[in-house]
Amino acid sequence: MSVKHKVTPCELCASRKKSLFSDVSSEHMCSISDHKSMISHKKGQILFYEGTRPLGLFCISHGVVKVYKTASNGKEQIIKLAKAGDFLGYSSLLSEEAYLNTASIVEDASICFIPKENFFKLLHTDSDFSRRLTAAICKDLGVAEERITDTAQKSIRERLAQTLLMLSETYGIDGEESRKIDVALTREEIAGIVGTATETVIRLLSEFKKDKLIDLQGKKIIILDKHRLSKTADFYA
Repeated sequence: MSVKHKVTPCELCASRKKSLFSDVSSEHMCSISDHKSMISHKKGQILFYEGTRPLGLFCISHGVVKVYKTASNGKEQIIKLAKAGDFLGYSSLLSEEAYLNTASIVEDASICFIPKENFFKLLHTDSDFSRRLTAAICKDLGVAEERITDTAQKSIRERLAQTLLMLSETYGIDGEESRKIDVALTREEIAGIVGTATETVIRLLSEFKKDKLIDLQGKKIIILDKHRLSKTADFYA
């Protein structure tokens, strides 16, 4: 069940410095704070569904959200994992089209919702914010193009190694000679990121563990040898 919370002013939000709001003026941020709402969501809850119309912008205060498409066979293809400071839904909001993907909560999250009219007011009055948002959209397109290329050219083993490195960079906690991926993804969700069958991910993770590239602690994965895993991710490097 989602729970509405007392709104934390944007200027006091720890995640603001990680977001596109980081350099927005206090005046504009006060206007956003006055009209936004903050809701806590539990793991597994849906934030928005593919095919529905956006009514505003989502900004993650804390937690992890997966954005995915569901194939005709019911399997999920995960497009991205969003974290604190990330915006969700802005592409569909700007194009005035229905959401192309579904978003659901991976780890309990607090998410701010900014109504469409207030988001567009900021966009039209703050040219620097508008430029940063445009750059973010271009980056999203670049990531999508790179992913298409990797799917066509890399083996599943290489893509899994690359996915683990990406998760390590985003959610990693350093140990003495290792890095723990501190987000509890199911093997099915990892398969959804890589674009393969769950059984294949389970087999390859076992192989990586046998080769001492990683260790496994329940759902959590620990990177033991980043250098060798990087070589596995890019066979021709």
